[in-house]
Amino acid sequence: MGEQPTPEKIMQIGLGFWASKTLLSAVEMGLFTELARKPETLEDVQARLGLHPRSARDFLDALVALGFLERREGKYANTPSTDVFLDRKKPSYIGGILEMANQRLYGHWGHLTEGLRTGLPQNEVRGGGQPTFEALYADPARLKAFLKAMSGISHGSALAIAAKFPWKEYKTYCDVGTAQGDTAAQIALAHSHLSGTGFDLAEVGPIFEEYVGELGLNGRLKFAAGDFLKGAIPTVDVIVMGHILHDWDLPAKKMLIGKVYEALPKGGAFIVYEAIIDDERSRNAFGLLMSLNMLIETYGGFDYTGADCQGWMQEAGFSETRVEHLVGPDSMVVGIK
Repeated sequence: MGEQPTPEKIMQIGLGFWASKTLLSAVEMGLFTELARKPETLEDVQARLGLHPRSARDFLDALVALGFLERREGKYANTPSTDVFLDRKKPSYIGGILEMANQRLYGHWGHLTEGLRTGLPQNEVRGGGQPTFEALYADPARLKAFLKAMSGISHGSALAIAAKFPWKEYKTYCDVGTAQGDTAAQIALAHSHLSGTGFDLAEVGPIFEEYVGELGLNGRLKFAAGDFLKGAIPTVDVIVMGHILHDWDLPAKKMLIGKVYEALPKGGAFIVYEAIIDDERSRNAFGLLMSLNMLIETYGGFDYTGADCQGWMQEAGFSETRVEHLVGPDSMVVGIK
């Protein structure tokens, strides 16, 4: 006899937005940054964050039950993970992507059913607003916040790429769609013999230069302005694209891979990384949900399996390809020319 079915997982996922919004509100209010200073009592947290007495205890205790806070001797404290990753004052902060999720995505996902039936984006354009990237790049403050969020979601993978890829065999690299420049920076910090380029739209340049300057990398990293959809990609030994290909439909994906192939010398390498879906399309739930997020955010973007990407690379002419896990849901697909 098999196990009797239970509704536990159905209820947990079906009402999962309760836990999600509780965490997002905690990030929005800077709770974890506050508790990174020192553990605090209920009354202290309530006063500092302006919480109503009716909600404060339930809110904090819910975060304890969810595993995001600890409660010891009447005081609340961060867990090791929230202390490292959700304190805004630490360089390891990844809350930028959660801030964006709270401000934008949480509401847009309420229209997922419509997106599933129409195939159309459900973000700002649904109400007649500007396309997401156009609006972002027109507003320097929003752009900086968005690029910081991209650093947060990519940081772990950037560290893994710096550690796992055989960089000693190469001298130059370019991070295409570099955003704030964290991936380019982590590679440079780990390998002093390399010189790198961050390639993105001109509006990104000052943000990139400020970030790499803070890390003392101005002499080894440079910014190149350009539009990878319209112009050529810089010629270097290794080209990296992180969380880029999934933004575009299949013809655009293949066009970009072809541009990379043309830009690389013989023996050069192409690294694509994002939440690569497992080939059986049954285990990497984050990658599959990210693909639904591309439905919400774009007109043709979608995530894909490692086998898909290897096939597109081989079609473009790459002679060797491989898939390697990085961290969490992210993997990299490597192509050698």
